[in-house]
Amino acid sequence: ETRKILDDICVAKAVECPPPRTTARLLDKLVGEFLEVTCINPTFICDHPQIMSPLAKWHRSKEGLTERFELFVMKKEICNAYTELNDPMRQRQLFEEQAKAKAAGDDEAMFIDENFCTALEYGLPPTAGWGMGIDRVAMFLTDSNNIKEVLLFPAMKPEDKKENVAPTETLESTAVGTSV
Repeated sequence: ETRKILDDICVAKAVECPPPRTTARLLDKLVGEFLEVTCINPTFICDHPQIMSPLAKWHRSKEGLTERFELFVMKKEICNAYTELNDPMRQRQLFEEQAKAKAAGDDEAMFIDENFCTALEYGLPPTAGWGMGIDRVAMFLTDSNNIKEVLLFPAMKPEDKKENVAPTETLESTAVGTSV
């Protein structure tokens, strides 16, 4: 079983992966630990596994893969792009699998988007999308390792677990870079 093999590799290589240790999460952690960190020069990682790309169209000629790429520069993801999956039945099935993973504790998994599934039933022509927002550019420029570190809205930032932080320090740290 693929999940067991990936789990064994993570244990052997001391790669942390908090529960749930799904195939997708284990593979993502391994890619982050051993592949993404080698992408110093602009590098495209192409044709991601289907299990890691629930919104991407399945590859036309490579079974088990999707029509997706990510651009990395200096070990950081700058762009994520893929051909949109426009098969409503397949998309619903993938959303259902994601919802099960979410219920099992996978905070990165998605809920079922009923409005999106309904829209797909009306028909979506061949479409592609890519994400390279200002947040990714800011992440690159500030040498941040996680996109949550540069998000503008405090509700979306990771909680500060420091117990000895004065309230004024917290207010100042969340206000940095937010003036207009």
